[in-house]
Amino acid sequence: MTRMSAPRSAAGPLDEPLSYGVYTGVACELESSATVPSAARLGLEPPRYCGRCGRRMIVQVRPDGWHARCSRHGAIDSTELEQR
Repeated sequence: MTRMSAPRSAAGPLDEPLSYGVYTGVACELESSATVPSAARLGLEPPRYCGRCGRRMIVQVRPDGWHARCSRHGAIDSTELEQR
């Protein structure tokens, strides 16, 4: 059985404008480039924090990508962002 995903109408955890850093959870105006982990800068690390509210997300890392879910702003998958 194939599961079709419904189009997202509400803002998701990584939609612009971001208020918080997705790798640190720190407010964007306070975050410096030195606080972002080097693995994240290389694109090897999935986002760990919601960019809209700064809450820690539940992240599932798979061999073919990742899936992250914020309790307030929903879920995002690496296939939606075309990042693998």
